[in-house]
Amino acid sequence: MTAGFDAQDQAEIFRGTASGVTSLKDAKSFDGTDTRAIPAFVFGEELADIADRDERVVVLTADLARSNRAGDFAERHPGRFYNLGIAEKNMVTAAAGLASTGLVPFAATFASFSALLCYEQIRTDCAYPKMPVRVVGHHAGMSMGFYGTSHHALEDLGILRTMADLTVVCATDANHLRALLRLSMDRPGAMYIRLGRGRDPEVYPEVPELEIGRAVRLREGADLTIIATGTEVRPSLDAAEALAADGIAARVVDMHTIAPLDREEVVAAARETGAVLTVEEHNVTGGLGTAVAETLLESGAPRVPFRRHGVPDEYVPVGPPAALYAHYRLDAAGIAAVAREVLG
Repeated sequence: MTAGFDAQDQAEIFRGTASGVTSLKDAKSFDGTDTRAIPAFVFGEELADIADRDERVVVLTADLARSNRAGDFAERHPGRFYNLGIAEKNMVTAAAGLASTGLVPFAATFASFSALLCYEQIRTDCAYPKMPVRVVGHHAGMSMGFYGTSHHALEDLGILRTMADLTVVCATDANHLRALLRLSMDRPGAMYIRLGRGRDPEVYPEVPELEIGRAVRLREGADLTIIATGTEVRPSLDAAEALAADGIAARVVDMHTIAPLDREEVVAAARETGAVLTVEEHNVTGGLGTAVAETLLESGAPRVPFRRHGVPDEYVPVGPPAALYAHYRLDAAGIAAVAREVLG
């Protein structure tokens, strides 16, 4: 098993320090951020802290303990850690079995595998019997840019938000993830926790007080509302700063819970601001943007200009994540430009 961890260690690749691939680096790093400014991946560390005081916590992974930092948990709680090998479906079913005994299992692997490969197991073994399994999908979206379509997860929100009795949340940064993991301990039923690269730029300088199903309004503005989730919250805030320089006041909302959606915050955006723009590292079909559009239509909210912004309905090319974000205008400059189009 240990050899499997070593074989799957991608940390150097994501930091841009691995030998033999430096020619693929962009001007900053693999993800466009100075690696010295990237926060630590706190998943394993935070769960180990929770496990110190809650004996229900167990962690499972599919041979990715280094990539998702579950190894940090294993070092402190080896008897409560399980490496299922490259058998993701078995991992989710095993987690459901553990949950049936009163434990709270966290089953972690790449989002492309957890959400897409394990849909049936999440539905039949976890959500339907209301098992408290926390399926953790890390490196979601196109953050594994070099690995291609098989490792991209741009459909997971659209797929999983249609599943009954499944809570779907997106972590914004390290402190936000800490808050979600703590909240998950007493959340009934199954959950899907979506992460980006696990080292995403800071939005919350401290662990925030959150409520699952309740969005966080991070910035006020009356000209339009940018409703973002997960990895797109930080660039949306940066885009709002750029818009402010042009005299445009943009409200920014962190819609961290996709299911159940905070419908009140969506309606307030239409009633109180001049336009609504959703931003997500996900296919524009089916995800956050579609959920917001459904809410706007069904709630009787005022009709305002509205646009879903994300990855168009296509398979993204292979390349550095930073280049992909720029290509699809999911960086700060791109989001600001799309906002101007909506207002124009």
